Amino acid sequence: MNVSELARKLKVSSKELLEILPTVGFGIGMRAIKIDDRQAHQILTQWPQLLASYRRFLAENKKDEQKVEVGAKPEKKISLPALIRVRDFADKLKLPLPKVIAELMKNGVLASMNETIDFDTASIISQEFGYEVMTDQTVTEAVEDLSTKLFSAPITKDDQAKLVQRPPVVVVMGHVDHGKTKLLDAIRKTNVMASESGGITQHVGAYQVTVQPKVEPSSRPSSAEGGARGEIPHSVRDDRVASRMITFIDTPGHEAFATMRSRGARVADIAILVVAADDSIQPQTKESIKIIHSAGLPMIVAINKIDKPEANIEKVKQDLATLNLLPEEWGGKTICVPISAKAGTGIDDLLEMILLVAEMEKEKLMTSPDRLASGTIIESHIDRGEGPVATVLIQNGTLRPGDLVEVSGIFYGRIRAMKDFIGREVSSAGPSTPVKILGIKAAASVGDVLQVIDDLTKTKKIKRYQLRKQATDYSKPTEIKEKEKSEVQSLNVILRADVLGSLEAIINSLTKLEHPEVAVNIISKGLGHITESDVAQAQTSTAIILGFHIKPSTPAENLAKEKKVEIFLYQVIYKLLDEVKVRLEKMLKPEVIRTDLGRLKVLAIFYQDKKAIVVGGSVTKGKVTLNAKADIWRDETKIGSGQIVELQINKVKANEAVQGQECGLKFEGKTNIAVGDILEVYQEEIKQKKIS
Repeated sequence: MNVSELARKLKVSSKELLEILPTVGFGIGMRAIKIDDRQAHQILTQWPQLLASYRRFLAENKKDEQKVEVGAKPEKKISLPALIRVRDFADKLKLPLPKVIAELMKNGVLASMNETIDFDTASIISQEFGYEVMTDQTVTEAVEDLSTKLFSAPITKDDQAKLVQRPPVVVVMGHVDHGKTKLLDAIRKTNVMASESGGITQHVGAYQVTVQPKVEPSSRPSSAEGGARGEIPHSVRDDRVASRMITFIDTPGHEAFATMRSRGARVADIAILVVAADDSIQPQTKESIKIIHSAGLPMIVAINKIDKPEANIEKVKQDLATLNLLPEEWGGKTICVPISAKAGTGIDDLLEMILLVAEMEKEKLMTSPDRLASGTIIESHIDRGEGPVATVLIQNGTLRPGDLVEVSGIFYGRIRAMKDFIGREVSSAGPSTPVKILGIKAAASVGDVLQVIDDLTKTKKIKRYQLRKQATDYSKPTEIKEKEKSEVQSLNVILRADVLGSLEAIINSLTKLEHPEVAVNIISKGLGHITESDVAQAQTSTAIILGFHIKPSTPAENLAKEKKVEIFLYQVIYKLLDEVKVRLEKMLKPEVIRTDLGRLKVLAIFYQDKKAIVVGGSVTKGKVTLNAKADIWRDETKIGSGQIVELQINKVKANEAVQGQECGLKFEGKTNIAVGDILEVYQEEIKQKKIS
């Protein structure tokens, strides 16, 4: 039944109905269009009680609010982490979950109880409920604060004469398959996309390119002039005649990598938003815009795939305008550059625009290459031959082999060697340079701040247990509370991945696959290949092992075969998530939907044996159909059930008999039927539940 039809029968609006149903025990979303007939029938018959229950719910909430106002003034302060689940957020606010979800919806955020919201969103909602918000002093916030201090320190502390302009760091963002990696591929003239599984970027990578700016005057607009068109000032053009370096950060565009995209924006100076001309604005496009705005980055929109026949540049600009991003051609401030990454069209124009915006942001790009180096970890993993390695984006100073480094205040060892983004060994890395470092004693967490130190006595040495746990302690595994264990079936999982970014993205995605009846329980996670201990743990906990971009060791593989432990290996994250989703759905009990068809009054008994009985009767309501099920009622008491296996009207076989007709039918069931009994006929549909 349609929601609108049900609302009309109940004499309420569809919006009111969808607000009421979740609070009285019906798991129906706010965007539902249809409700199955069984639930609709239940709602119709129980509506007075449901409405009364909803009114009591509202009254109790109002009383609680009045108690807070009348009684002692509560402590209206709340501490929030960078990311928090909606249900945990409701617990912190000490408010009913539906109320928090409703407030999120009012603010344009559609999130279920198991989805994660960021600090900014949680902060806005908390303030709506009258809370003063403070950030948790977690590693994430400490890292961000330290990163900010290190990044801005040269302007205030270093001698101005030593400051130089570093290359701009550009983050490329946008919806999946809109051509972000293809754009970088065109810029770098190397085939990076071919090395990514399924043509989809799996890790955050950083690359540098050298650009030779055009000497002739350009008609590109200056962002300092509010987007007005005109020539770039001669002073700017003259400084840019020499070749310039640009650092690009490539962030994955799939929904699973929201955290990695956000992390990419935190270390960048300029953002390129890639939008496909044939697909326009999509969900991840909007999310990328939100991240770019929250990071305070100047943005250039690259309208890609303009070579396709279905490309519509004007529609993209119209959709951008609806998001308050008015293109410069229309009098706004949003820079739009039409390109075709595949054909190489417009790439030079895009690079020119990046250099122009960098000139406008020149003051923010001044830094000192002479100080002790500091930077941000943008990728980290454990290599079988090289041990723990990390990719660092240097933000200040110059990093060299032999430097002692600490990560977030903990000593990580001495740098043994450094490699650039194409694998060549380098002897130094200056500001805005991405470099792979070898020699550290543990895999650092992505997003941590790395800093060179000159005095080992002032820092803590990393402990042995941290060598094992540092890589995976950044995110809590999916936990099932004690009170929920009896109600929720859990799929136990041991998760191993090659790099931290992928591990984090998979954990976040698995969390979103939760369902009120089933959940993923990550009992162990880590980096590197699957070991015998993983197999032993999987056997004792009845778990499956999921490997991403890694393989089991030979002893582990043999032990898994012997102990019959399932190991699944994946190169693309979607396939891993699909496997888990299928397994969770198999654990769900199928839903049986009953549809009442009609009633028949028994008028005569013609034949009876141990298995079946042949009766004649009159259809008093609805219809009676072949192969339908029926309940036997005698004196308003249900005495048995069975199935109609044969149906005749006037001694001719039929598929159904409708109200007012008389018919004969063969009924299979254990209960004897007598004249005067009522057969209540219905159909049952077995519906397998799905996880959205």
